[in-house]
Parts: sequence; structure tokens; C-alpha cells
Amino acid sequence: MTTRQLFLQNVAQTSDFPLALEIQKAEGIYLYGETTKYIDLISGIGVSNVGHRHPKVVEAIKSQVDNYMHLMVYGEYVQTPQVNLAEAICKTLLGTGLDNVYFTNSGTEAVEGAMKLAKRFTRRTNIVSCNKAYHGSTQGALSLGDEHFKRNFRPLLSSIDKIERNDFADLLKITQQTAAVFFEPVGGESGVRAADYEYLQALRNRCDEVGALLVFDEIQSGFGRTGKFWAFEHYDVKPDILLCAKGMGGGMPIGAFIASHEIMGVLKDNPILGHITTFGGHPVSCAASLATLNAIFDENMLFDSKNCRSDCKPSKCSLLECNFVEQKGQLFKKLLVHPKIKEVRGKGLMLAAEFESFEVLKPIIDRAIEKGVITDWFLYCDNSMRIAPPLIITEEQIRFACEVILSSID
Repeated sequence: MTTRQLFLQNVAQTSDFPLALEIQKAEGIYLYGETTKYIDLISGIGVSNVGHRHPKVVEAIKSQVDNYMHLMVYGEYVQTPQVNLAEAICKTLLGTGLDNVYFTNSGTEAVEGAMKLAKRFTRRTNIVSCNKAYHGSTQGALSLGDEHFKRNFRPLLSSIDKIERNDFADLLKITQQTAAVFFEPVGGESGVRAADYEYLQALRNRCDEVGALLVFDEIQSGFGRTGKFWAFEHYDVKPDILLCAKGMGGGMPIGAFIASHEIMGVLKDNPILGHITTFGGHPVSCAASLATLNAIFDENMLFDSKNCRSDCKPSKCSLLECNFVEQKGQLFKKLLVHPKIKEVRGKGLMLAAEFESFEVLKPIIDRAIEKGVITDWFLYCDNSMRIAPPLIITEEQIRFACEVILSSID
């Protein structure tokens, strides 16, 4: 049997029509099949922010493997890769009060941990999330999602209320029974829907009024994806708990939920070991994540730190001429102009190109893949094309990818 036949027979499938591309190598923005080189315009769904097999990430992985891999369940041993990564992440969050990191294996696990943490800290049970928001597939995280994906897996958590993004009236659904509001500053699977600035201010104020925790899910938008290291930096609003995963690992599996010492401390007693994991914060994944974080800043993937104006703070700068990621996003918006494209929206390199329907979009995606450019659609917005390439993509590569997309439309 061929590898493809064994894939279909022995590897559990999630649809009747997997892409089934056979990839032999990946490097930078490219995936290599036997005869075709593909531009990965979706970064493995928001994972390869620094590109595939970034040399510094590969070096960090090899170096850590030579020292040790798994030693003990999370939180018992002092492991240098965990300590160094936690310190580096907290440095990106100075002034927010977020200074305590709990590492997980994935974004879904980060959501699960944050749900438990919010309920334990507030001693409340109700949780609020947005319509058309995706937070994961385990039963707790799935409870925060939309009916389409969870109706056949009930019973799930019952104390979940839904609000509409950017709807001020819905904020009244956040009450003194609410433990936490889970919110994406830039919605991912809804088709890249950014929060309005004034709305996010009102959301923060409403949580403060009723004593609810505000949880920002930056599993897709974190680690530079939107043009700032954290998407919430666009809004001058601080969360009580922050979630990250995907792009933080440089291709390795890792996630985290981050809070203050005060909030995180409730997991230490009543019961002791209130949240535990065997492989969360795996030392090899932590080493890869630290290399990823350092590469983003050391290689100026986000900002032109050398030429940034003297009164700018590069890590916080909002000037277009200083922001490489936003410049690249604007180039996509400039080039992807076609009568069948209704709009291209998003921040930085977290973009969605909207078409009339899935029936129009799907053949375009298929043709683009045949021509060497990989895109896809969104779980809750199947008429929009996902565009989220590695941050290292060049202007020349963007122009080529857009030419392929436009020719695939025609």
C-alpha cells in the first residue's frame, strides 16, 4: 500500500475530503512535495510565525535534546527552559500585572486551564463567550463555541452565555454571576473580526463593574501575528488572563495561560495540585518557544528598530513606516483587488479575503494549491480565504502569491 493509502486507512480522518498533500520537507515559507513547492500562506494554521524550521529554533531543539527531555510532571522540578521562557514572556507583558505563566501542550488546554482558574478565583460558575468564536475541541473549550460544532456532543457545560462581538447592549449579559468572559481581540475562526476600540474599552469596564475576569484568547493572534507582539496592545486594554499557543512554539506543541501571582495562586490549594499536566511545558518545546520569541525581536520581524524614530518605542510603535508586519498586510490588501473579492480585512498578517460563498471560494482554493499556494477557509466563515503567512514572507513572495490567487479566481 502507498503512504497515501495507509494515511486514509490508519490515520483518523476529520473530514471526507482531506487535502492529503504529501510533504517531504519544509523550510521558511515553503512546503516541498515530491514534485511541487508550495507557499504556505496559512502557516500551518497560525503556527509557523517565524517560518518552518527556523535555524535558531532547530538549533535550540537539538541543544535541549542533548541535555534532557521529559523529567517530571509539571511544576515539580526547576527546568531551565521553562524558567527562561516564562521570564521572556513576562518581559513582553511589563506593566500589565501578568507575571505568572502556566505552560500547557496546546491552545485548547490553555483554555481549559483558564476556565478552571477563573471559576476557582471568582467562586462563580457562569462563563461568557462570543458568537462564532472557536476556543478548542475538548468538552470544556467546546462549550464556549458555537452550536454547529457542539450540538452532537452534548451534554456539555451548561453555564455558558453568548454575546455578539462589538454589540454594546450584549454587555449586560455579563453579570455578578459571571466568572469570566473569553474574548479574542481579533477573532480567528469568525473570519478575522477585529474588536472595535471603544467596544473593548466598554468590555473591560463591564467586567470590572461586576467582578468578572477578562480572558483574552490570543492563541491565533499572539506572537506578532497582528503587527504587535500581542493583539491586545492595539487597544490599551489589559486582560486578567492571557492565552497563547500556536505561533509561540516555532512548530513545536506548546500553549500557556498567563495571569498575576494573586490569581494563579488559587490553584495551589483547596485542592492542592488544582491543575496538573504531565507534558505541559515540555523542555524541548519551551526551548523552541524561547528561540521563536527571541528570533521575532532579534531579527526585527515586527519592527524596524534601527530606523524607528527616536521618539518611538519599537515594541509598541504604531507607525506604518516602522511596522514590517503591517506593511506586508497592507500590500496584500492593495494587491488582492478583484470583482469577486468583496473585501480583505484584518490586522497585520492575520487576514481574510471574503467571497460571495463557499461554493465560489472552494474551487479557488483548490486551483491555488494546484499552482503552489496553500490557503483555506475559516470554521465559522467558510466564504472567506485565510491569509496568515509566516512573518518572514517577502514583498516578492507576497506579489507572487497574490498573482496566483487572482489567476485562480479567473
